[in-house]
Amino acid sequence: MTYSIEKVTTLIGARRYGDQAANIGFLLTDSRSLCFPEETLFFALKSGRRNGHEFIPDLYRRGVRNFVVDALPQDYATTYPGSNFLKVISPLEALQRLAERHRDEFNIPVVGVTGSNGKTIVKEWLYQLLSPSLSVTRSPRSYNSQIGVPLSVWLLGEQSQVGVFEAGISQPGEMQALRNIIQPTIGVITNIGSAHQENFPSMEAKVDEKLDLFRDASVIVYPGDSKEIASRVGERSFKGDHLWWSVADANAPLYIKNVEKGETSTTVTYIYNKVGGECQYTLPFIDEASIENSITCCAVCLSLGISAADIAGRMPKLEAVAMRLEVKQGQHGCTLINDSYNSDINSLDIALDFISRRPDHKGRRRTLILSDILQSGMTRDQLYAEVSELCVKRGVEKFIGVGPDLMAEADRIGVGEKYFFPDSQTFIKSPVFSTLRDEVILIKGARAFGFDGISELLEQKVHETILEVNLQAVVDNLNYYRSYMKPETKLVCMVKANAYGSGAVEVAKTLQDHRVDYLAVAVADEGVTLRKNGITSNIMIMNPEMTAFKTMFDYDLEPEVYSFRLLDALVKAARREGITGYPVHIKLDTGMHRLGFNPKTDIDELIHRLQSQNAIIPRSVFSHFVGSDSDDFDNFSKMQFDLFDEASSKLQAAFPHKILRHICNSAGIEHFPERQLDMCRLGLGLYGIDSRDNHILNNVSTLKTTILQLRDVPKEETVGYSRKGHLTRDSRIAAIPIGYADGLNRHLGRGNCYCLVNGQKAPYVGNICMDVAMIDVTGIPCKEGDTVEIFGDHLPVTVLSDVLDTIPYEVLTSVSDRVKRVYYQD
Repeated sequence: MTYSIEKVTTLIGARRYGDQAANIGFLLTDSRSLCFPEETLFFALKSGRRNGHEFIPDLYRRGVRNFVVDALPQDYATTYPGSNFLKVISPLEALQRLAERHRDEFNIPVVGVTGSNGKTIVKEWLYQLLSPSLSVTRSPRSYNSQIGVPLSVWLLGEQSQVGVFEAGISQPGEMQALRNIIQPTIGVITNIGSAHQENFPSMEAKVDEKLDLFRDASVIVYPGDSKEIASRVGERSFKGDHLWWSVADANAPLYIKNVEKGETSTTVTYIYNKVGGECQYTLPFIDEASIENSITCCAVCLSLGISAADIAGRMPKLEAVAMRLEVKQGQHGCTLINDSYNSDINSLDIALDFISRRPDHKGRRRTLILSDILQSGMTRDQLYAEVSELCVKRGVEKFIGVGPDLMAEADRIGVGEKYFFPDSQTFIKSPVFSTLRDEVILIKGARAFGFDGISELLEQKVHETILEVNLQAVVDNLNYYRSYMKPETKLVCMVKANAYGSGAVEVAKTLQDHRVDYLAVAVADEGVTLRKNGITSNIMIMNPEMTAFKTMFDYDLEPEVYSFRLLDALVKAARREGITGYPVHIKLDTGMHRLGFNPKTDIDELIHRLQSQNAIIPRSVFSHFVGSDSDDFDNFSKMQFDLFDEASSKLQAAFPHKILRHICNSAGIEHFPERQLDMCRLGLGLYGIDSRDNHILNNVSTLKTTILQLRDVPKEETVGYSRKGHLTRDSRIAAIPIGYADGLNRHLGRGNCYCLVNGQKAPYVGNICMDVAMIDVTGIPCKEGDTVEIFGDHLPVTVLSDVLDTIPYEVLTSVSDRVKRVYYQD
């Protein structure tokens, strides 16, 4: 949905300076996230460290012409011609007001979620549970703040059937603005804890602030067994239905009759008293937090009319969301539970309960490494008395406290074996650290104490080759190319060949979240994989097989059509299925001479055959530049474009509906912005490689492995098969668990290329084997278990492709499926 700049001005009560016509579709508060400058409205927010007004010159240079400010820039009319400045008292309040008015346009169920913990998990699980039958718009990630909530609600569109939004507060008076923006019809409070308690005079005051979200809600979902929440709800006159749940009160609207934990799953039996009768579902988690969150989700689903049968069918499929309890194998027989995400009493209890429920932890000593708990809102003696009680109750046998507060309260901790240190480094250097053996260790500490260093030292080094994929870099590259494009120009993103080796499903999910118009794969099976993993975006099949027509129809996959034989077969198949108006993409051969209709000799016959049937309809027509990556081919590229322009225009003139025209690939987007037409196709550039000069934009993929073994080999010896690795000096040779079966090309061996060990070049020695390679680490400080970078952030993949006299595509797509992919987002 878009709004004219005139309407936006009225909705936020601004005074407008400038008369540029504009439609606003995107709201921007962070200049780094710019996508569509011409349709973007930038809010110049002020914070403790940043003043958004400082970014106006750069945004103007990048194409933004609409700004919400509290002060006009000097000489704005001459410095920023063709712009609109909407002056308000507070850009933040204007952002919130605009989102509020946008929310007024929707008469749909909207779920507002608040609480001390679990908001994001409940929101994401509701999305997973509701998505099979409803179009859900939800907060991205943890957008639950005064800025995040309006940006989330702005995402509501014509397709939205239900909204799910988080609301987080840290100060009194914050919830009113969020309530006005979200306007929840269903209000959810997950729990109440000590987070941000220091900012509230009492626990009751904080509960009241959170409950303010629900003032006008039709349904309120909350844990009835929580005295703090239930008592405050009871004293307020909410007009909505109270859908509270309880494990103790059989008269509760949602009575949890039984919770049965297995080794890896939990079965919940409940009675929804509005309907009656026992129902149950199985959850693939056993920790208390997940169980409580699932019950909350169950209540919301029931209130939305989701049947008990559907709930039972969907609950077992729930996936972990940004799992906070990270389980890793440690050294010396230890198991590590890393839970540094939260540092408060409630999350400590949940983590300790998790340890006690893990089947592989039985019989081993339980150790807690805990830092000072900051900003609890409790006095120090109260806080650590409660910590002690939890430790005793949950069976902690060894307590290691880090921080001055814990040292001061050492006598209060009632665990038999206990140790205290002022900081992490003192602990690491102590005998206590070096003698940790055969223990289950919960590492729980505020990030300020550097507990990641403790975890890293205790973690067992796994001999593993992995491909790390930075999804944020994918987004950054997407935005880089979008900066060259007009806002109305659509974009096709290539995720064929398993997203150039990066993993098509995760990359496609990221691109879908960033609203690309099309995804493109090579064959139908690749498209099916995306559909089965929740991808709903339009998907183009670039090399459709005639045996896969039925599959494409079943999964809404749109094929490329490049020959009359394929065209006739597709029409026949669609008619057989009773299909009309199925979208296809017409390919013209303007010079690649690979696939496509001849634009000079075939276009009239193509138009005739398309007009003589109604089974398929041209959605787009396209061609491919042969040499947009080189200035040497500019004349040929012009010939291609002119040929395509004439033929595609003729095709468009023959049909009343809009046919999208596209010819620009990644290099063409950058080199020929004037030729972008209706749509562009982004391939290698999406994965961080600028084919114009082979430089790295934002690196997406990093291939890593570890040192398996080190050995000293005297000069004149040989290393590897066929004795091809001749040594000319006494050398230290490292073996690494990666070979040509993993995608490490054999031609990189025999010293032709290198990898990085602790930032230093280590050349490959001898022939690369199927599963192992040898490298020369002479003079490089390293040890077994150290990380080795094959290519990535510090060693560009283009170094390897240049050595191989090939293109980066080949190196990226050669990474074997047996190499584990690990995804992260900054």
